[in-house]
Amino acid sequence: MSNTTDPKELPGADPKTGERAIDPVSGYDTTGHDWGGITELNTAFPKIVIWALIVTHVYAVIAWILLPAWPTGNSYTPGLLGLDQGEQAIEGYQNLTDNRQNWMSRFESAEFDALQSDDALMALAMPAASRLFADNCAACHGTNGEGGPGFPALTDNAWLWSGDPEEIALTLHHGINTEDPDTRYAEMPAFDWMDRSERASLAQFVADLPDGSVDFESPAGILFTENCSSCHGEAGEGGLEIGAPSLTDTSVIYGQDVDTVMATLKQGRMGVMPAWSGRLSDAEINLLTVYVARLGDDAGDPQ
Repeated sequence: MSNTTDPKELPGADPKTGERAIDPVSGYDTTGHDWGGITELNTAFPKIVIWALIVTHVYAVIAWILLPAWPTGNSYTPGLLGLDQGEQAIEGYQNLTDNRQNWMSRFESAEFDALQSDDALMALAMPAASRLFADNCAACHGTNGEGGPGFPALTDNAWLWSGDPEEIALTLHHGINTEDPDTRYAEMPAFDWMDRSERASLAQFVADLPDGSVDFESPAGILFTENCSSCHGEAGEGGLEIGAPSLTDTSVIYGQDVDTVMATLKQGRMGVMPAWSGRLSDAEINLLTVYVARLGDDAGDPQ
């Protein structure tokens, strides 16, 4: 008995001649399989795929021999090269740490003018300062220092205690309204003793301060002078020595619409800025100080 298949019986073969149909476009013969008018060509398997498979298998065998590969319980085969990614990672981290320490040591001194005037140092330090700010400050003051409800903006020229680096460093070290013995204190007292109609009049006056449409000789203006100017300044420009915010710009900590000001007048405010000296080193605090001092410049508002 013969196992040879008659060519005439092959798929796609002409039943009379045994020849396969030829695709007129490619010139290849066909298998006889057809899917909705799409005919399968009888083409050879691409050699480039075969070579790719061979190369990848050869590489895999070489990698198994040279590189850490096979688990052996609590360990693994180190390979002939003896590479250890853990040691490589530690070495890379140590190199980064050593390089960072080279310029970070400059910030152990609080000579802020000299630090800021060194352009090469600033180019190295500011990316690290940005990460330091993101890790420790952005949650309250915003990603770019723009502030938010209850947290002052750091990108303008209206500071609570001045934008001088020495003052910023002092706030970072000891905080505001904290348990630190050298903390700064700032509190907006409640004016719940004041008649509600007077509070409403004063709230409207404060809400109108930013656009300059107020009259300090009006009854509301007199209320402001008698009750607010000692802290916030005669024109509401703020009191840097005692941390009273400016009421004349758009970066208002809690908001300056009438309802918010009414709530502030009735219940008072006392925000807390944590002291960072227990968490950050002196060098890191000085680095953050320079970064915060430069935020206003970066936003186009000179410090």
